[in-house]
Amino acid sequence: MGETVTMTVDVYRAMLDRALTETPNEACGLFSGAKGGLHVDGYHPMANTADPDEAWKLYVLDGREMLDVEAAVDSEGRAVLGVMHSHTHTTAYPSPTDVADAARFDPFGAWVFVIVSLKHPDPVLRAYRILDGDITEVPVVVDGG
Repeated sequence: MGETVTMTVDVYRAMLDRALTETPNEACGLFSGAKGGLHVDGYHPMANTADPDEAWKLYVLDGREMLDVEAAVDSEGRAVLGVMHSHTHTTAYPSPTDVADAARFDPFGAWVFVIVSLKHPDPVLRAYRILDGDITEVPVVVDGG
């Protein structure tokens, strides 16, 4: 596809910080930017509503909270560009659950899925497009970082 996600250093740090503060559970949230682009300048942390016994290995976004974030972003003339979540014990690569979730959240492949891995001491952030079960990594460039 030749795409690149750019994000502000503040958003990048906010995503890493959220992943670290939510551990041992997976962190999650939506991110936003200008319509029609892939420049991320907003991060909207959300509650992981997964069963507490499973929140360390999966995330569940609350539908009402998603609608609230989408409405707020839309009222600013901007767009939700994708979803971020963390992997607390595995690499920054979509799991089978992530692929299944992508088919439900984003059946047309419009969103980017950002994963922050905490498997190693230094967090790793990667981004992907997921469409029809196919996973394509999208490079991430941090502005000012």
